[in-house]
Amino acid sequence: MDKFKMEVANEIGVPLTNGYNGNLTSAQNGSVGGYMVKKMIESYERQLAGK
Repeated sequence: MDKFKMEVANEIGVPLTNGYNGNLTSAQNGSVGGYMVKKMIESYERQLAGK
């Protein structure tokens, strides 16, 4: 999950690092989590469509 989080952060341009990220805003951190959920839902929907 951490690898996925880092990939998403890179995709949306959030400078996320391993460890403490207190320098980031709540909006930046929230956008990473929100985009992760969006991608997981899209992946699940593609799996359902394929069955």
